[in-house]
Order: sequence, then structure tokens, then C-alpha cells
Amino acid sequence: MAAPVVYEIDTWPWLTDVRRRWGQDITLADIPGEVWDESIPAGADAVWLMGVWERSPAGLVVARANPDLQRSFREALPDMRPADLVGSPYCVRRYVVDEHLGGPAALGACRAELARRGVRLILDYVPNHVAPDHPAIAENPEWFITGDEADQAREPAAWFEVAGRIIAHGRDPYFPPWPDVAQLNAFAPGLRAATVRALSGIAAQCDGIRCDMAMLLTTEVFARTWGAHAGPAPDGEFWPEVIGELRREHPDVVLIAEAYWDMEWTLQQQGFDFCYDKRLYDRLAHEDAESVRKHLSAGRDYQDKLLRFIENHDEPRAAAALPGGRDRAAALAIATLPGATLWHDGEFEGRRTRLPVFLGRFPDEPVDEDLRTFHHRLLAVVAGSRRGDWSQLDARGWPDNPTHHDVLAWAWHDDLPHHIAVVNLAAHPSQCRVTLPWPDLAGRGWRLIDLLDGRGFDRAGDELARDGLYVDLPPWGGHLLAVAPA
Repeated sequence: MAAPVVYEIDTWPWLTDVRRRWGQDITLADIPGEVWDESIPAGADAVWLMGVWERSPAGLVVARANPDLQRSFREALPDMRPADLVGSPYCVRRYVVDEHLGGPAALGACRAELARRGVRLILDYVPNHVAPDHPAIAENPEWFITGDEADQAREPAAWFEVAGRIIAHGRDPYFPPWPDVAQLNAFAPGLRAATVRALSGIAAQCDGIRCDMAMLLTTEVFARTWGAHAGPAPDGEFWPEVIGELRREHPDVVLIAEAYWDMEWTLQQQGFDFCYDKRLYDRLAHEDAESVRKHLSAGRDYQDKLLRFIENHDEPRAAAALPGGRDRAAALAIATLPGATLWHDGEFEGRRTRLPVFLGRFPDEPVDEDLRTFHHRLLAVVAGSRRGDWSQLDARGWPDNPTHHDVLAWAWHDDLPHHIAVVNLAAHPSQCRVTLPWPDLAGRGWRLIDLLDGRGFDRAGDELARDGLYVDLPPWGGHLLAVAPA
């Protein structure tokens, strides 16, 4: 999977919806073929079934008692019933498929069905923390960050007591602790071997693993977060040692790092195949075209190992966070860049409610049929355009028209047809001339086909080679053009 297109499904609420529609107690083993046909968009290479592992009863108790969590649940699902609260998929009690989903055998059948369709399976791993009732807390307490009564008195929300020990709640260095999980110690002897065993067990059940908050386990971040509580740092980094051992048994498993704080390059160098491109998300959602151009100036060795997205279960819904058509412009951009792409169940339909991962049912929301058609068309046509060399293109304007600054453009090119993506990252019309990288355009006519809507444009090669391609884009508009001889 050199540049996979990954489709994330929130497994529990998705299966709840399937059961409601079919009126049966369906598990992952017996998803009707029609459901897979409508759920997996054409062009997707892999499905990430988010949240398949056994959820924690102890974590569920915490969620029921936490007023802040309860408030967020009611905001997302105003008619929430007790059965809708199923616990967090990142509060893992055991890496065994939850019986509600059908258990391990059901996942095996599901994987086989996906493989029959040419689609690979991605699952989660949470390296930083486990549920408060995870068996390791009793069996291997030395794997955890522990404190004393003074620590608990000073920060009661950061620690909890179990079996006579005071253990830290999981956290990152910038936010309050997560109240439903126990913090593992990345520096503890024995934890790395245990991590390899856990990852190996997951890798036997799938084709790729998404590692939650992977940067928290790097030596610098972990030492900064936990200080003396972590003890002395080992000589080597966590991930190179773990990944090196894992690949002895599973050399082909694809590893994806959830990464933030500009640590993508570090995690790429430590062995991950792909890392979240959160910086690009922020720029597409909140900044201007120039910031995106700057971001895309990095080398292909870095770009090819990024996972681009404008929505996942941790981010607001794109239809709500990128309104007015900005979501379409951003989708066209990420779909046509180097690297992997990540799409989220409900994104194509224009869902606006970000469902907390604790909940097992989606709210009813209307479907934006036009948006769904756009996304399905985009994914269906984009695979054939991302081949060969990739390069950003200059967009030139005129002294009395600065709108070219808002236009992003790049090209994919080897054999004909060449492909050009042009995106207006602005809420106003923009015009420009896009400089094309093919001097041999001169001397003949060319046909440009917009793969998104099928429109055709005839252009003289001499003009294209001399002046570039003139484009006049509506607010948030764009083209994905195939360039072939007329």
C-alpha cells in the first residue's frame, strides 16, 4: 500500500445502524454484501474498523459518573438512552474483539470478506494507556507510572488507587488526565516486549495498525510528561525497538502513527509507514493557500509517508468545521496530493455531529446527496491521476487582481495523460494562469477533461506552453484535469 486510501468506520454505532436497518442481530461475521457495497467507497484500499476491542466495565462506570462527559454525550445525542453509552474504545481492557461485535471469529470472517473485495483491514492499538481493570495492573504493576499519597493529595484527578498502589491516569503533556485509563511507563523494563506481543497479536488479525498518540512514547515527550515518575530513560527509543521486533514476525504490516506537534518526521524515522498530517488539516481548515504551499514544499520522502485528512473521529465534522464549500476544496486538495488519505464514515454524507467515541448510536441526520456524489466521484477518479512525478505549480496573476494568491495547483505526470489539480482556497472567485511543466505541449492541440464533472476544454499547446493554463474558479472551486492530445 504505497499510497493507500483509508476509510474509517466507527464500528459500534455503524453496526447499530446496520442492525436497525436490517432488523437482525448482525455481527461483523454476517454483514450483508449490500452494506459493504454502500459503505466502502470505490477507490478505497483499506477499511479502518475503529473500536473493535473489548471495552472496559470500569471505564464505563467512570463515563457514567463524569459530568463533563455526560454533557458532551447529551449535546451529540439529545435522545440518549442508557444503552447508548458503551464505553471508550481507547479504554481497552483486552485486545480481544468485543463480543458485542461477534468476537474474534467474527472479525476473521469480516477480514476475509474485505480481502475478497480487494480491501485491507486496519485496527487500533493504544500504546500509552490501558483500562483501569486491565489484567496487567494486577499482574505487572511495574509497567505503570506509580506515585504516592502526596502525589494523589496534590492532584487527586491525576491518580487513582488500585490494589494498594497509586497509579497515574493516562495523559499527554498539554491537557488534563483522562479519568478512565491507567498510564503505562514507556521506560519500564519489560513493557517493550509486552508491547511487541500485543502488536503481534493484533497484526495476526489485520493488515495495518493505527497507533494512538504514538508521539507520547518517544523519549523526549515521555520524559517531559512524567519526569522523575518515569525513572531513567532506556538507551534506545521505544518505537525503533518495538517496530524492529514486530517486523521480524510481521514484515508487511502497515503501521500508522497518530502524530501531532510536528513530530511526523521523527516518527517516520523511527519506523512508521505513515503519520497523521495534522498540520495540513489545520492549514486547510483555518489558514490560507500560502501556508498550504509552504507545507507542501517538503521533499517527497516526507510527503509520501503522510496520512492526509480533513475529518476523523477526533476532529469536528468537516461539513460543520469547513462550511460553505471549503470542505470540498480541502477534500480535492488532500485527495490529489502524495501520500495516504483518510476518510471518515459520514463525511461524504455531510454529517455535522461529531459523535463521542463512548456512544454506540449515531443521531439521525439528513444526507447531503450532492456532497455524497462529489466525494464518491472524487475517490473513484483520483486513483488513476496520482502516478508518476508530482510537483507544485506556480499560479500567476495580474497587478489589479491578486486572487491568484488563493489558488493551489500541482501536477502528476509520467506518460499521457498528465493530470493537474487546481483549487481555489478562498470564499471569493479567483483567476490566474497556472504555469505548466511540459514544454512539449507546444505545436499541437490539447483536450482537458475535468474528471470531476466530465466537462471538456480544448486548448492550443502554444498558449499553454507560453502563458500557462488560464483558470477562473468560483469560491472554493476546483478542477482535476486530465491532459491529453486533442
